Amino acid sequence: MVVDQIFSATRFGLEYERLRLEAASHNIAIANTPNQPGHPARLMHVSAPYAASFSDMIGDTGHSVPSQPVMLADDANTREEHDPTDPAADKNGMVSYPRVDMVTEMSALMDASRAYEANVRAFNTLRSMALHALDVGGNS
Repeated sequence: MVVDQIFSATRFGLEYERLRLEAASHNIAIANTPNQPGHPARLMHVSAPYAASFSDMIGDTGHSVPSQPVMLADDANTREEHDPTDPAADKNGMVSYPRVDMVTEMSALMDASRAYEANVRAFNTLRSMALHALDVGGNS
């Protein structure tokens, strides 16, 4: 049924954008946290993998069906600052921080927030249309 596919698509969109918000928030939160010696910081990003085989991808409807979005972590590049008073400083007085591009992360936050809001509106509109259709059919 087409309505079920639209509900499924909006649920997928809500989950995807929620994870993008989480990932960008995490990256911003660790931007000024010193790396532990020997343990680089991990920056998060979201991926929406698709089914493995072609027949799984097209399914019964002939449309591709994405699997659930997942949050992945990658080792962050580092930036170093000279601060010998910091307890996390190495023997040369350098403190290692993850290299986080704040402009990119803030843009991702705004973009994901707006996309999440659009998915909520689409979901609520479809839900109200379905309920209205049931009301119309119920008064026969």
